[in-house]
Amino acid sequence: MSTIVEDVDQLTAEKRSVTTQYQTEDGQPNVALLEDRTPESLKASSSMALITGFLGVLFLLLNYFPLWHTDLWGHLSYGRWIWESGFLPITEPLMPLASGVSMVDTAWLSQLIGYQVIEMFGLPGIQFLYASSIIFVAGCLAFAVYARTRHSWIALLSVFFFYWCDFQQLLIVRPQLAGMVCFAAIFTMATSFRWRKWYFVAIPLVFAIWANLHGSFIVGLAMLGALTVGRAVDVLRRTKSFKMMFAERRTRQLLFATELAAAAVLLNPYGIGIYPEVFAVSSHSNLSSLVEWEPLTLRMKQGQAAAVLGLLLIGLYRLSPRRVTTGEVLLLLGLGLGALWTSRIIVWWAPVAAYYFGLHSAAVWRTWMQARPAAPKKAGLYSVAVIGMLWIFFAYSPLGAQVLHGGPKNADEAKKAYSRSVAKATPLEAVDYLLAHPPQGLIFNSYEWGDYLLWAGPENIQVFVASHAHLIPEEVWQHYLEVANAGPGWSATLDRYSVNTIVIDPGKHAGLTKRLENETALWEKTYGTSKTAIFRRKNPI
Repeated sequence: MSTIVEDVDQLTAEKRSVTTQYQTEDGQPNVALLEDRTPESLKASSSMALITGFLGVLFLLLNYFPLWHTDLWGHLSYGRWIWESGFLPITEPLMPLASGVSMVDTAWLSQLIGYQVIEMFGLPGIQFLYASSIIFVAGCLAFAVYARTRHSWIALLSVFFFYWCDFQQLLIVRPQLAGMVCFAAIFTMATSFRWRKWYFVAIPLVFAIWANLHGSFIVGLAMLGALTVGRAVDVLRRTKSFKMMFAERRTRQLLFATELAAAAVLLNPYGIGIYPEVFAVSSHSNLSSLVEWEPLTLRMKQGQAAAVLGLLLIGLYRLSPRRVTTGEVLLLLGLGLGALWTSRIIVWWAPVAAYYFGLHSAAVWRTWMQARPAAPKKAGLYSVAVIGMLWIFFAYSPLGAQVLHGGPKNADEAKKAYSRSVAKATPLEAVDYLLAHPPQGLIFNSYEWGDYLLWAGPENIQVFVASHAHLIPEEVWQHYLEVANAGPGWSATLDRYSVNTIVIDPGKHAGLTKRLENETALWEKTYGTSKTAIFRRKNPI
C-alpha cells in the first residue's frame, strides 16, 4: 500500500513540475518558453498575423458567395463527360447544334478537378475551391508587396484595389481562376528581389500544369517576355553596352525561364496545336455579342475602378523616388490596352497594377515620413495566432462545417442549403419543371441558362446554346440572337430547328415572351413566374 502511495505522490510531483514549467506563478501560459522553443524560421510577425486575419475574413466571405449560374455548370458538365467517357472530346459533345465542330479543350484538367470536388464534397467543395483560388492570388500580392515594402497596410491596400477592379470578373466560377492562381505564382517568382535556383524547376512546372488548366497560359508567357525585354532594356540604358545587356544575370535568368516555360506548355494532349487554338478562341466572332468580351469603358463599374487605380499610378509615378522599370511599363501598357480591347483582360491587369501601386506608394510614404519601416519583430506567439486563425477560418467555412459536423440531416435541409449556395438567377424552377415534364427534342433556351440545364436538367437534354459560344457555328449563333431578340423571322427559325419547347428568362427576353404569349394558336405557356417562362408548341413538329 505504501508503494502505491509513493508512486501516486511521485506522479503528482511530476505533473506539478510540468505544469509550472508551462505556466507562470499566476497560472498564465509561459510565453517565454514558447519563444525559446520555437525555431526562428517558424516565427511569424505581427504584420503576418494582420495580413492573415484580413485575408481570412475575405476567405470566409467568399465561401458564402452564391455560385454564379453560368460558366461553372458547363465546365462541370464537360468534366462529367470526360470522367464517364474516359477520354477528351474531339468534337463538341453536349450541344447538338455544334455536333461535329472540332474541340480543343484547354481547360480539361480544371473541369475534371471541379467535377471530382463536387462529387466528393458537393457545393461546399466548389465554394471552398473558389474562395481559395482568389485568396491565393490576394495572398501572393499582399506578401509580395509586404516583402518589398515592410508596410502591411500598403500591402492590404493593394489587395483592396486588385479586388475592386476584378470584382465583377471574380464573381464567376470558371477555369480562369486556376489561370489566375498560376499567373500570381509566376509573377511573384519573376519579380522577387532574389532569384532562387528552384525557380528554374517551379516556373516550367507551373506552366506545364497551367496549359492543361486554362488557355490563359499565353498571358503568363507574355508577362515573362515583357519582364525579360524590360530588364534587358534597363541594363542597356544603364551600361550603354549590348554585351552587358546579354551578360547581365537577371536578364539571362528571365530569358532561360521564359524558354523553359514555352517548352513546358507543350506538355498537353494537343501539343503545339494549343497555341493557335488559344488565339482562335479569343478572336472568335461570336464572342463580340457577349458583354464580358466588350471593350472596357467607364460605363462599367470595373472600368471606373481601373480608371481610379490608373490615375493613382500616374500620380505615384510623378512623386515616387523609386526607379520605374521598363518591364512594369510594358506590362501595364500591354495589359491595359488589352483590357480596352476586351474587358476580360482586366483580370490580369489588376494584380499587376495593384502590385506596382504598392511598391510606389511605399516609396512615396518613406519620402514624406523621412524614415524606413523598422524590421518586423517575430515571435512564436504570432505563429500560434496565425495557425489558430487558419483553423478558425476553415472550420467556419461551409466545407469545414460539413467535414467537422456533417452535412444536412434530411432532404429538406439539403434543398434549402443548395438554393442558398447558388445565385438567384440559377434556373432552379425551370429544371424542376423539366425533370417532371421531360422535353422531346431540341429546346430553345436562354444562353445564360444552357450550362445549368446541361448539368442539372433531364438526361440527354438538348439545349440550343450554352456558354462555349466559340464552338457554336456562326449561323446557329446568329439564329439564336434573332430568336432571343424576337427579330424578324423568329418563328420561322424555331420551325426550322423543330423546337417544341422554349425555356427562357422573361426578364432578359421580354420581347420574345410577349410574342409567344400572343401566339396562342401555336404556343402554350405551361409554366410562368417572374423568373421563368416555359412554352410548349401546341402541335409538335
